[in-house]
Amino acid sequence: MSELRAMLKKHEGLKLKPYRCPAGKLTIGYGHNIEDKGISKRIAELILGEDLKEAMQELLRVMPAALLVSEPRQNVLISMMFNLGTDKFLEFKKMIQAVEDRDFNKAADEMLDSKWARQVKSRADELAAMMREG
Repeated sequence: MSELRAMLKKHEGLKLKPYRCPAGKLTIGYGHNIEDKGISKRIAELILGEDLKEAMQELLRVMPAALLVSEPRQNVLISMMFNLGTDKFLEFKKMIQAVEDRDFNKAADEMLDSKWARQVKSRADELAAMMREG
């Protein structure tokens, strides 16, 4: 099996971003047809773990004060980083400042007063409540 695996890796090549194979199918990795096959729950869980780790590291890089708040509030910030990405997260300047000032009601208000909150609706409501309650 290891010889077959090595041969397939050689023939397919590794692509870490989606691409169209010669048959026109959306593909990733070593020729995995995600268009027709999707991914397994196990792979989705692995990807989520990697993405969460990356979001946590990025949050701490851009907002070290996140370490000083309660775990539920950290989870709010990580969730927002995960959902928005660094550039969009950093647009929440007033929310970030409010968290650093430990004014969690204002932070929640700033979260809700945004295009993001209008887009994600109940998610924003839940996260704002967590920010308030800590």
